[in-house]
Amino acid sequence: MNKKVCLPLLLLVIFLFSCTKVPVSGRRQMNLLPESMLINMGSSSYRQILQQTPPSNAANVNSVMVKNMGQKMSMAVAKYLKSKKQSSRIEGFKWEFNLVKSKEVNAFCLPGGKVIINEGILAVTQTEAALAVVMGHEIAHAIARHGNERMSQGLLVATGGLALQIALSQNPSETNDLFLQSYGLGTQMGILKYSRTHESEADKIGLIFCAMAGYNPQEAIGFWERMSKIGGAKPPQILSTHPSDNTRIKDLKAFMPKALKYYKPS
Repeated sequence: MNKKVCLPLLLLVIFLFSCTKVPVSGRRQMNLLPESMLINMGSSSYRQILQQTPPSNAANVNSVMVKNMGQKMSMAVAKYLKSKKQSSRIEGFKWEFNLVKSKEVNAFCLPGGKVIINEGILAVTQTEAALAVVMGHEIAHAIARHGNERMSQGLLVATGGLALQIALSQNPSETNDLFLQSYGLGTQMGILKYSRTHESEADKIGLIFCAMAGYNPQEAIGFWERMSKIGGAKPPQILSTHPSDNTRIKDLKAFMPKALKYYKPS
């Protein structure tokens, strides 16, 4: 068979056999990597980050808030996934939530449920519910396995879809670099972290998690309005990996009635 024909067929087979559906959106995605591998890499990166950026004092009121919020959020995630028969998405998760001493306006969740919130983002969230919106959004990226999808795409480009397992085993440092790139570690405010599709999915999934945890998802609007006022000039939406602020807020408002169905104030 002609090599030009063989490669597309191989890629099609890989796609079909590694295809899963993202919660809420139902979009089909390609995850070639075992999630257990990413969880191990996430745990390693998480420990390194905490060594470089120490956690805030455990008795700090905001640290306590983050940990309490994390407990509620992890329970909401488990409940939602169980209702959709997708509990396998959190197999191997060992949730941890830390507020860290960094002025960067950032937060993220690594595979396995390792969540870090920078102190710098508190000036923008301003309320507990808005912080829950942020946490829900970051957790949603992990639950939707967006990082796995980005790494899978990167590996296919690097290997041409051939000898994937060999590439992973023979080039561990390159695989780790791709992991860091895929999760946007080290980039300020998550720039180039995920695609527009991933960000929009995380917005919606995160709103549901936030609402189920007992936080008002409507706080997302005010948060993103405040976010739109920081950071200076931004590229046009077509050149950005994130939805424009106006598009994001419009989409959040459109999805809000669905999210509110899950909201039961405690």
